[in-house]
Amino acid sequence: MTTLRSGVQAMEMPVTTERLIIRDWTVDDAEAALAVYGSTDVAHWLTPAMDRVGDVAAMRSVLQAWIEAQPNLLAPRGRWAVERKSDGALVGGLAIRLLPPYEVDLEISWQLDPQMWGEGYATEAARALIAWAFTQHTDELFAVTRPNNRRAIATTERLGLQWVGETDKYYGLTLQVYRIRAGDPGAKGEDLQAGK
Repeated sequence: MTTLRSGVQAMEMPVTTERLIIRDWTVDDAEAALAVYGSTDVAHWLTPAMDRVGDVAAMRSVLQAWIEAQPNLLAPRGRWAVERKSDGALVGGLAIRLLPPYEVDLEISWQLDPQMWGEGYATEAARALIAWAFTQHTDELFAVTRPNNRRAIATTERLGLQWVGETDKYYGLTLQVYRIRAGDPGAKGEDLQAGK
């Protein structure tokens, strides 16, 4: 870990799991990232609501903005690429960001290439990111999902996040809210499904 002037530690990149590498984005990821953020199947579920990214040039601009913002974000906030170890394929992205309107609550989110859905990659990557976030003076993380997003809801539950209710205070959308606290099962990155 690298210690910043604030005393908070920046995530050492890359972070690896059994099958994945969590790393910083590069502009060279634009074409592969477009399969994620250019997909209507992904954009349909994003919070905040956003249109899909239209082409590689637009994706490159989005990535450049994320890359430029990253050094200015206090840990555990940030955006990262998720890559499959076996072949270097981009699986998707992870983020921890402040939720509006008060910018106090931290949201963890994941976005995957639809061709990678159903492989457990979101759970595996988010589990590692949650464990790291709780080493960064963070007491709790939230995940928000649209009420009909069964895949995201199932992932939050596999990660150990607990449902806390429904709200429209974030992004002006009706969303299901889940939370995990530092002392909760799953907060240290353990597999809650092991042995079941």
